[in-house]
Amino acid sequence: MAKYLVHATYSAEGFKGLLKDKASGRKAAVEKAMASVGAKLEAMYFSFGDDDVVMIVDSPDASSLMAVGLSACSTGLARTSTTPLLTVEEADQAIKKGVQYRGPGQ
Repeated sequence: MAKYLVHATYSAEGFKGLLKDKASGRKAAVEKAMASVGAKLEAMYFSFGDDDVVMIVDSPDASSLMAVGLSACSTGLARTSTTPLLTVEEADQAIKKGVQYRGPGQ
């Protein structure tokens, strides 16, 4: 399974729901949503600043994780963005590929 970093921000209504559900309730809901597509919530942290929540997720594929994001965002209560994560070994594999690329104007 691949790992992803998911950033989430709540709308004002989303924060009202968070106060009602509590953080533990939101975590349980996210775990259930992830499990429904074969993904697993590895870690979930609440934060402040640009993101209200950050999560590390193991997902069988990108489309499964996108399905969860679409469902969450369609409520209008949260907005998500997702970053694929690569291991050091995967990054080394990418480095070894030796892509032939010419930058603009070079």
